[in-house]
Amino acid sequence: MDKFQKDLISEHLKKKKSITSWEAITLYRITRLAAIILELRKTMEIFSKNETANGKRFVRYQLIKAKKA
Repeated sequence: MDKFQKDLISEHLKKKKSITSWEAITLYRITRLAAIILELRKTMEIFSKNETANGKRFVRYQLIKAKKA
């Protein structure tokens, strides 16, 4: 996994508090968001929320808080 991608998603979550796969693709050209979230969960508390819009189902990842080292 690219550390740069992990850092991009981490910063996005800190600023915007949530992200979807579509946002990751359109904003950062990142296609494997779930893999990055799995790594970030080692240092951040992230909640996965299933959503539906326009008949499409997707997951929104929401930052709860960064874990203390």
